[in-house]
Amino acid sequence: MKLSALCAAAGLDPVGTDENVTGFAIDHRKVAPGTVFGAFRGARFNGEDFIAAAVEAGAVAIVAHPEARVAGAVHLADAEPRRLFARLATPFFAPVPETIVAVTGTNGKTSTVELTRQLWRMAGERAASIGTLGVTTSDESVSTGLTTPDIATFLANLSGLAREGVTHVAYEASSHGLSQFRSEGPRVVAGAFTNLSRDHLDYHATMDDYFAAKMRLFDEVVVEGGTAVIWADDPWSERAIGHARGRGLQVFTVGTRGEGIRLLGRVPGGLGQKLEIEHAGASRIIELPLIGAYQAANALVAAGLVLATGGEAGATFEAMKRLVTVRGRIERAAITPSGAPVYVDYAHTPDALEAAIAALRPHVSGRLIVVFGAGGDRDQGKRPEMGRVASAGADLAIVTDDNPRGEDPAAIRAMVLAGMTSAAVEAGDRRDAIGLAVREAAAGDIVLIAGKGHEQGQIIGSGENLRVLPFDDVAVARDMAGALGR
Repeated sequence: MKLSALCAAAGLDPVGTDENVTGFAIDHRKVAPGTVFGAFRGARFNGEDFIAAAVEAGAVAIVAHPEARVAGAVHLADAEPRRLFARLATPFFAPVPETIVAVTGTNGKTSTVELTRQLWRMAGERAASIGTLGVTTSDESVSTGLTTPDIATFLANLSGLAREGVTHVAYEASSHGLSQFRSEGPRVVAGAFTNLSRDHLDYHATMDDYFAAKMRLFDEVVVEGGTAVIWADDPWSERAIGHARGRGLQVFTVGTRGEGIRLLGRVPGGLGQKLEIEHAGASRIIELPLIGAYQAANALVAAGLVLATGGEAGATFEAMKRLVTVRGRIERAAITPSGAPVYVDYAHTPDALEAAIAALRPHVSGRLIVVFGAGGDRDQGKRPEMGRVASAGADLAIVTDDNPRGEDPAAIRAMVLAGMTSAAVEAGDRRDAIGLAVREAAAGDIVLIAGKGHEQGQIIGSGENLRVLPFDDVAVARDMAGALGR
């Protein structure tokens, strides 16, 4: 595709040369002849330092700030080079699926996009989800390693899916991805907001800044005339509704205060829950095979997205009865010889941990044993809050290591323990901590292993010393429970 055509599609004046573009890259090591290189300023690296190397490797154009020094290639300058890069790349990666929706919020993004995919699939659509779990279709799941991958990977994934016949895609729109324009370009017909609670304040200056990043979904990404599906029962929901209405989007609210789907009642059951909802003036009963209030919220928001994109109400609500638990989200990993179930959940914020505990509490007749920790090189302020939540909700709390990264694991655990108002067990080695919980669990107890969910490794160290040690909470829980039975 010619550079002039891409520039015209992005609203740029004609360039002085009309090179043939062969690809897009933000890593100079991936530049080949004909590549458009995005030279972005980041927290750890400045892409402008690699412009000369990119040109030497064959880059035909450099997207960078106006003051960047570019020689030997076209300089496409913009005060927001990431946004311009996305606009240039979008037509190059055509085609993309016809129906694309995005989900933002602190918690529930992964479950909501995957449940949306499941509902579409059960309606006969060729559907996929993109996010923390990778690219998931009815045939396979491929890990990307990031909630929102870089824009070139994201667009390439969308184009690849379209070429495979996928027509419907739901993707996670993280605050990082939104603020860094990593999911720009494709036509997003509906966006969803799940909730907002403390997270990523190592990146965002304040909660208001964090919320503003999320709201780019409604302010700029969803197309004119598109739909905003909003969980109405969160303290930030009214502000989210204000952003959507201010943009002129159709607003579809969900929850006990929802007008699109109103949740009238919820009764926990053995392996799921019974929901009573009202939609379009009619009430319905849904036997949802997922545990927990927050999973009910995720499933209802997913249903809202399906309805907003043309789904038939009766078929959508009927399909909710056949939804399957998302990997690492209140996933039952094992049952101990004593009969105690062991669940694994990705909860790594105070609000998510509280929700996971609340999801399991109605099913506990004995003790709720919670194994958890906090990640290193991330928002330190949430660590004592997680300790406070565990003290309030667990009968036995075991504080262990999560992904310590470049920090001292003992110091992280100390910050968590500082917020606890009741006695807790400290066990730094995560395998030992899980083993302790499994051995302690008696009949009527439930074990919750929180923090890592679907992850397959434990991140230790940083920079040149970074290591990812193989570690899967589900596999370890099964090993520990199996060892007790031998």
